[in-house]
Amino acid sequence: MLINYCKIAWRNLMKNKAFSFINIFGLSAGLACCMLITVYLLNELSYDKDHPHVADLYQVGTVFINQHKESKYATTPAPMAAAMKKEFPEVQEFTRIQGLLFEDKTLIQYKDPKAPLVSFYETKGFIADSSFFRLFNYHFIEGSPSSALLDPSTVVLSEDIAHKLFGARPALNKVIRISSTTNGDHDFKITGVFRPLNTPSHIDGRFFMSVGGGNMEGFIKQQSDDFATNNMFYSYLLLKPGASAKKLEAKFPAFIDKYASVKLKEVGFGRRQFLLPVRGIHLQGDMSLNVSPGGSLTYLYILGSIAAFTLLIACINFMNLATARSSKRSAEVGVRKVLGAEKRFLILQFLGESLMMSLIAFLFAWSICLLLLPLFGQMTGRTLSLDFPQNIPLFAGFLGLAVFTGLLAGIYPAFYLSSFKPVQVLKGKFSNSLAAVSLRKGLVVFQFMISVALIISTVVIRQQMTYLRSKDLGFERSGQIIIPLRSATAKDSYASLKNEFSRDRQVESVGASFFYPGIVNMGDNLFHRPGETTQEGKLTKLNFVDKDFLHSLNIQLAAGRLFSREFPADTSGRIILNETAIRALGFSTPQKAIGQKIISPFRGKEYDYTIVGVVKDFHFEDLHQPITPYAFMLATGSGYNYILVHTRPGGTAQVLGSLEAGWHRLNPDEPFEYSFLDADFQKNYMAEERLSSMIHYFTIMAILISCLGLFGLASFSAEQRIKEIGIRKVLGASVSSLVLLLSKDFLKLVGIAVLIASPLSWWIMHKWLQDFAYRTPINWMVFGFSFAVTLFITLFTISFQAIRAALANPVKNLKTE
Repeated sequence: MLINYCKIAWRNLMKNKAFSFINIFGLSAGLACCMLITVYLLNELSYDKDHPHVADLYQVGTVFINQHKESKYATTPAPMAAAMKKEFPEVQEFTRIQGLLFEDKTLIQYKDPKAPLVSFYETKGFIADSSFFRLFNYHFIEGSPSSALLDPSTVVLSEDIAHKLFGARPALNKVIRISSTTNGDHDFKITGVFRPLNTPSHIDGRFFMSVGGGNMEGFIKQQSDDFATNNMFYSYLLLKPGASAKKLEAKFPAFIDKYASVKLKEVGFGRRQFLLPVRGIHLQGDMSLNVSPGGSLTYLYILGSIAAFTLLIACINFMNLATARSSKRSAEVGVRKVLGAEKRFLILQFLGESLMMSLIAFLFAWSICLLLLPLFGQMTGRTLSLDFPQNIPLFAGFLGLAVFTGLLAGIYPAFYLSSFKPVQVLKGKFSNSLAAVSLRKGLVVFQFMISVALIISTVVIRQQMTYLRSKDLGFERSGQIIIPLRSATAKDSYASLKNEFSRDRQVESVGASFFYPGIVNMGDNLFHRPGETTQEGKLTKLNFVDKDFLHSLNIQLAAGRLFSREFPADTSGRIILNETAIRALGFSTPQKAIGQKIISPFRGKEYDYTIVGVVKDFHFEDLHQPITPYAFMLATGSGYNYILVHTRPGGTAQVLGSLEAGWHRLNPDEPFEYSFLDADFQKNYMAEERLSSMIHYFTIMAILISCLGLFGLASFSAEQRIKEIGIRKVLGASVSSLVLLLSKDFLKLVGIAVLIASPLSWWIMHKWLQDFAYRTPINWMVFGFSFAVTLFITLFTISFQAIRAALANPVKNLKTE
């Protein structure tokens, strides 16, 4: 009997090829979208799951309190983790890592006496305690994780970096030179090489240096009793089995009072510590400046909803088309019932047909998923894999999803078709029930409600991304070339490099700084006016620059002057603030702040500075963040981290060639690296760009699936009314009126979908935009455009069948009457 059911199901599929194609293609597309998004979601949910004892592993976070304002950070002072292990018996082990704070690139060099110098920049470097590889799991292919960083001046490299340096040769015990703004220029012996794990981690480091042997070793010793400032370390605690993180957190206030209360009073702010499970850092660590940018639960919910709704749209297509075709199969059901077929066997037959289509769709969907996964991985910025031997459970899950989809899509048509009464259908008295028609209309509305919501979301996200790219940031971002200075040699040669670069006629100006807009600025100070207390101080971001940096950025002056060679005394106690800092310090206007003194407390002493200039507010951080107080001071010495070259429009390739030649004349042993300021600033919106791309493509797919269903329904509608159309044509009806007759019912449904989807979409997008301090408004044009697009798509989809039916020869349609 089962074989017989399969034969009948296959014959029905072949007999109705158009119906079968629409359903299989729609289910394939829906399943493929669902699979791709599921692989991405599982990747996001798998962060840090393979570290040993991860259930008891926590990161120590900090809440800073300044004038009743609270800010959460993932960093702590250097001595805090060790003191917590000593103070609390619940702590079994601790470790710390520190990112290379003042740089996005680090210079690595290796000199083999028998080969040319190997020199290149690397990213994602860290300074780590010797206990790091005992708490965090890395697959070592050379060396031992337990002893890799025990000795000073040692380093552990990723397999990729080791291959760049040594090719296929062993890297163990080789000595390389690492030049870092944070840690200085030092030689390190390679004591380990690791291969990245299949599961991702929030610590996405490519190389790890020992604490001993670099500049940070002395700094840590110097700060051994400072539990208030220099919060630059990511600290982790491994709790003993059974220890309660909540109970341990309850002891932190007393700990802070014991170790940090005096120093906190001096610097004028408060703090409290908390614990965050390592497994929750990627998606739940809503803290500033964590080891790597975290994911977003909101984005996962959005993508998960898109996956579910896309698959649901495909299921709706199946139900709609199956019930719409019920008149075609009513006679078959009547004959089978007359011949003794029971209702349950008819239900099984129709469910079998649905399952057959869903399994065929699954095979197509799996193939599509494998084909598109590399491109999808590039779009999401993740390493995604569907290798079959390692992902058998995932394959089985997707197969189960396909079976569930087939049952979900086929269960209503199966019960509906099997319920026909044979006496009525064999007499030709069958007609679609009001319930079936109403259900189809409701499902069409639901389909297009989802599609319209996706269209509106896509438009709003695109508008916001355009706004982020085009908003005036308060400085000149085009034509700005950023060149990193990492080694002591490069830093010391800045003056010569500046003269060399300035000779090019296409170069307008050259400046230098510790930081530049769009990257993390780790420097800050408290400032207050004379007569005020430290507790009244305003936390202000601080950047050290040369005399030409502000001119090169074309930052606009609000009052006073910028730094200049005409004022050599600017290197001593002179400061430039932005307008927000002036307001925060209590000056009524920028003009009244010029010449005034402000005080900065530091390590028990007070230093005074004279305000010589006020610049207009500019966005030194991305537009997620509001503008906060910011200050510039002239650097003494040559310890700049970046050169900023402002070029004139045109001739970028020639300028880069000239800059590279000048660089190599002065620094022949170091590679010439550069980036563009506007591109670097835009990297801050990478997560939003990826979300925009994903929603854009999945919206297209959802609309395509919806249109396939609408096309099928329009075809059956035209077929059912073919004689009515013939009579109307004979009586003089025009083609346009017949097209309108066939289209208006569908257009009404789409209009209802737009009315329902618009307020829902507005609410969702309004919530999403709250993540940005600066955002574009959602105006009526968004909904007007989305309605016009939906209307056009609907008309385009159904007009083909409507026009075809309206142009048909009425003689052929009526000759059987």
